[in-house]
Amino acid sequence: MKRLLFATIISFNLFFAFAQTTPFDYEKQTGYKGNNIPDLTYLEDSYSFLVLGDFGRVGDYYQQDVARELGHAAIVAEAEFIVSVGDNFYPNGVASTTDYHWISSYESIYKDPSLYCDWYVALGNHDYRGNVQAQIDYSDVSRRWNMPARYYSKTFEIDDNEKMLLVVMDTNPYIDGYHEDPEKYADLAKQDTALQTQWLIEQLNTTDPQVKWKIVVGHHPLYSGGKRKESEDTKLFEQKFAGLFDQYKVDAYICGHEHDLQIIKPQNRFTTQFLSGAASEVRASGKRDGTIFAAAEPGFMAFSILDNKMLIQSVQATATGAKVLHKHELTK
Repeated sequence: MKRLLFATIISFNLFFAFAQTTPFDYEKQTGYKGNNIPDLTYLEDSYSFLVLGDFGRVGDYYQQDVARELGHAAIVAEAEFIVSVGDNFYPNGVASTTDYHWISSYESIYKDPSLYCDWYVALGNHDYRGNVQAQIDYSDVSRRWNMPARYYSKTFEIDDNEKMLLVVMDTNPYIDGYHEDPEKYADLAKQDTALQTQWLIEQLNTTDPQVKWKIVVGHHPLYSGGKRKESEDTKLFEQKFAGLFDQYKVDAYICGHEHDLQIIKPQNRFTTQFLSGAASEVRASGKRDGTIFAAAEPGFMAFSILDNKMLIQSVQATATGAKVLHKHELTK
């Protein structure tokens, strides 16, 4: 009887211990070899995903540090998927689905078991210098790489009553300066921006009452305090889409192109921009009107949705670990 009682107490204690642990604590108990990110906030029962951009540099620059910590963050935050905002392969995209760049810059770099989840991928300008169709076709080669078309959307169920709409744009055809160099961007002139804009409006004008959060992903920023702060292309892109995103109540526009981390919401705008383009190379950052956060550090962003709030954490990756540089909250 005493042995039975003792065994029951031990079983109860083990169950209680596992029930109270974070996702990272649980994985460590079951054999995971990765490290924790102690100041990355885990919200129990939240719906989370990670965002990186401008990454494909055969593991050089800061790419391997960011990849390692991205894997740790996916465990800590219990991320559902990864978003890449483009410039997936430097300097000139890929030639085919068997290009060695897939191995040297993607498969052999993002190898933490937590990163074998779905990746939803956008196209950057460097991707357009190669074979764009090969990146689309790689969706049939890789279980985790998702790029069904140059632009696409997907709706995620956050819980039984709420959904999140993720709209992935192809922003490259909208950048006027690229059309001045048809040799470098040979495929660009074939793209119908009017058709994509019509599609974008149809997606954002959803009649689904359960869609609570609207997120748009693209490569190019609406605003920047960094290198392209005064760029004519950036200013024209803002003119084309900032008002439209406000009109359709887009909660977050996620982008890259600048090689840093920035959060910007200009006065009187509805949409907040989250720029996460520091997954390999890093450039000097800066501020402008509406800058909430800016850092010239390698890293990525973690998004967690719970109830009426979205928590966005900007994470710096170093050679020895990671730390959260900034936390921002959107409230419905």
